[in-house]
Amino acid sequence: NKLTEKPVQNLRVSDAKNLLEYYKMRIHPKGFALVDLDGDSPQQNATLRTPGSMETLIKVGYSMVALEKGVKRAHILAPENGALVQELYTRDGCGTLISRDIYEGIRRADVSDVAGISELIEPLVRQGTLVERPKSQLEKEILSYYVYTRDGLILATGQLKRFEGGFAEIGCLVVSKDYRRGGRGDAMLGYLERLSLQCGAKKVFVLSTQTMEWFVERGFREVSVESLPPSRQAVYNKKRKSKIYMKEIDGDRDLDAAELWWSNK
Repeated sequence: NKLTEKPVQNLRVSDAKNLLEYYKMRIHPKGFALVDLDGDSPQQNATLRTPGSMETLIKVGYSMVALEKGVKRAHILAPENGALVQELYTRDGCGTLISRDIYEGIRRADVSDVAGISELIEPLVRQGTLVERPKSQLEKEILSYYVYTRDGLILATGQLKRFEGGFAEIGCLVVSKDYRRGGRGDAMLGYLERLSLQCGAKKVFVLSTQTMEWFVERGFREVSVESLPPSRQAVYNKKRKSKIYMKEIDGDRDLDAAELWWSNK
């Protein structure tokens, strides 16, 4: 990972556990921290000598002890004025949260998400970027939608439809304007592409009347209506004149390479 001054906002228990194992740190039952120094690991030694790193790892270790005993969430904060209030009463906080529950992640949507999805896509519907999707339609098709959530708030959504012949369509891919710089669009796209592959679809396509540069940069290329599966051609709206972009996925290695590229941009 790239070095950055931006703090890690949240970790799942499994990630925190892996972090401690990597740096060979453990918390003794009596409460003191133990580190197994590895002379053959310059990175471990350099990290542990970095100011604040050892203290942070120790706090992660103590947090893990609490989580393993039933606590759902542990917050690690810098000793600054107002830090506790900001962490507890703002959605993004100012420290690092380690949680046993799913604090942030992608999951399949359900009926309770209809209002949140509708609110998220409404500005783009008004602009004409997205086709209008009434709540009744969202409810009917809800199992084809996926949502990216953070502490219960829907930050992004996307729809995945399967078609004959190994095709899948990704639609309604929207990220909240307040969270568009966090890589969540790439995360949602990658998730839907992997789902497509798991379902046996190796050709993924998207339709839009707007600029498609974002998708082109991620391996999609413009194709004609005739490239769509027959059942999708039959319902293609010629009056809307949407452009069609398609991507062929050979396997997980393709997606791994793409995600590695974008994570290092």
